[in-house]
Amino acid sequence: MQMEAQARRARWAVAAMFMANGFVMGAWAPQIPLLMPRHNVTESVLGLLILVLGLGAVTAMLFAGRLISIHGGRKVLMWFSLALIPVLPMVVFSPNLWVLALFMAVFGAMAGCMDVAMNAQAVEVERRLRKAIMSSSHGFWSLGGFFGGAAGAWVIAHWGSEVQSLITAGVVALLVLGAMPFLLPDAPQGQAVEVSAPKIRLFPKELHVWLLGFLALFSMVPEGAVLDWAAIYLQKELGSDVFVSGLGFAFFAGAMAVMRFLGDSVRNRFGAVRTLRLSGLIGAAGLMGGALAPNDWVAIASFAVAGLGVANMVPVLFSAAGNHPSLPSANAISIVTMVGYCGILVAPSSIGFLGEHVGFRPTYLGLSVLLVLVALLAARAADADTGGKVLRPAEAQAA
Repeated sequence: MQMEAQARRARWAVAAMFMANGFVMGAWAPQIPLLMPRHNVTESVLGLLILVLGLGAVTAMLFAGRLISIHGGRKVLMWFSLALIPVLPMVVFSPNLWVLALFMAVFGAMAGCMDVAMNAQAVEVERRLRKAIMSSSHGFWSLGGFFGGAAGAWVIAHWGSEVQSLITAGVVALLVLGAMPFLLPDAPQGQAVEVSAPKIRLFPKELHVWLLGFLALFSMVPEGAVLDWAAIYLQKELGSDVFVSGLGFAFFAGAMAVMRFLGDSVRNRFGAVRTLRLSGLIGAAGLMGGALAPNDWVAIASFAVAGLGVANMVPVLFSAAGNHPSLPSANAISIVTMVGYCGILVAPSSIGFLGEHVGFRPTYLGLSVLLVLVALLAARAADADTGGKVLRPAEAQAA
């Protein structure tokens, strides 16, 4: 009974961590267009800066699973959630392009490692409670993204980007410091090593987990396209002002939050495969609407529809990775997160190039095809419905 109560408290602590991470990313979205005049750069150069952020995240994710295995998921999540607090002010107050590039890499690395650790914690809470919580955990990320984007755009419009970045740091500090005492404790050191633990062979035996990673990538590319480029698309091609342009990602994230809070119930009723398939088709329709929108408010509404579709795709795929039959959860989640987050962190750099040279309308139209592909391959995520997987001693600390 005590362990169940501990897991329930940890469930809300994990939710706060997801919200903190989402709040930073939401607050970052309305800052992006301001970097261009501040540092006198084009969309292509801005795309390269976003690529630096993405490379920092993906590189850090390569080591996140190993760090969790050595030090425990609770410690790693605490370290990197604290490190996330100052990253947005570091980027905003960067005096020149070179310092900005360095801090963008740091931003990505801190957010990336925190992401792996909080998803591993969510999988462990799912096991302890024996019910799905991954979708609603990501719902708190989206809720944080909505508040970070909407409130952040308003603060920038009234008080400036510097004030907004400092307020963001304060909100994140309150969330993570409040959550830390209630995270699930790490397993005792003596239980962390299993003599007969299987060696991890990524090729070709675990090719399936890499496929899950690429499905996550296809699901996250549209999310990254809205996060990093919707504000610029709304400003340059549809004539929005600073405040309205910041609502593109805010409404996308808000719709994601609503659907993710419903997602666990939807998954428990219809199953992971059907949920993933229908989600992909709805997301594709929303992106098509955004690409063909005659004005900014229709585009914003279409991005909200896309958010409804995209909402539960990544949580389903992360749960499938966490319940992989032949890999420890932390390692499988690390792989899927690393590959998947190329979609939200690395791919947008190429989207900026395409947006500058062919326009954002055909770019968003093309991205909708990726979500159709995920819908067609949804059966590969069937392991997401096996949340009762027996926990190996070696996995207890890794999770």
